[in-house]
Amino acid sequence: MPMFMDISIDAKAGIVPVAYRRIECSAKKGGIRFEIKGNPYWILVLVYNVGGAGDVAAVKIKGSATDWVPMSRNWGQNWQTSERLIGQSLSFQVTTSDGRMVQSDDVAPIDWKFGQTFEGKNFPRSARK
Repeated sequence: MPMFMDISIDAKAGIVPVAYRRIECSAKKGGIRFEIKGNPYWILVLVYNVGGAGDVAAVKIKGSATDWVPMSRNWGQNWQTSERLIGQSLSFQVTTSDGRMVQSDDVAPIDWKFGQTFEGKNFPRSARK
């Protein structure tokens, strides 16, 4: 608790107002990672190592024979779809809470398997102010 008292604006009666702001994460190394899990009836993708704002707001997936399909958040950063995509190369669009989107085309090859992890593009580092 004492550490919050040091950064508080005006602490009174056990209530510690703290001012904060989100900053861009520029420390990520490499691309966004896509860990593919599931079975032939549904696909669950863990999306991690996301730069930029860092918090994923939306994910879309595209097979080599399909259009872009929105995925739904299962829990945490696990996103799911019931689209049948086995035997197709996979592309992903990741949108963060600040509205920026990065697209990684053909990240997973046609012969991908459940349990594999693939690396796509990450958000470019913006110029520091």
